[in-house]
Amino acid sequence: MATEMADRQTLDSGVRVVWGVWALVGALMLAGIAGAAGFATVAQILLPAGVTFLVVAGLGVVYTLARYRAWWYAVQADSLHLSRGVLTRVHTVVPFVRVQHVDVSRGPLERALGLSSVVVYTAGSRGADVTIPGLTPDRADRLQQRLKRLAIDAEGEDAV
Repeated sequence: MATEMADRQTLDSGVRVVWGVWALVGALMLAGIAGAAGFATVAQILLPAGVTFLVVAGLGVVYTLARYRAWWYAVQADSLHLSRGVLTRVHTVVPFVRVQHVDVSRGPLERALGLSSVVVYTAGSRGADVTIPGLTPDRADRLQQRLKRLAIDAEGEDAV
């Protein structure tokens, strides 16, 4: 079913940079921990830190590329579909009648790369929201307006 959606949209390729930077930050943190552990046990910092950084950074780059390839979304007549995940594939369907509000957010790294994220908040339990990362600001604004319009229309149909 998920692969049959004709209007699947992918993310802007710049999101790979955002995810890659976060992977490298994680690799640096783990390298620091490995270096400290190496110094405490065998009085070596560079070898454990360097090996850890190279392995984790390499895995992070591979994971980032796989994550980008797996991510897509589609706006259907009555719902928003999102598919993502590398190790565990997740397909989320958000009926427009459940949408409470839609935000566009831009963190510092996203702003530097000219990207935005759309956050769709839904009725339900705490943390019931989905995020579509890696969109250009214009695309994010258009998607926000479209989702808002579809949610208002769905609310009107649900009341009838």
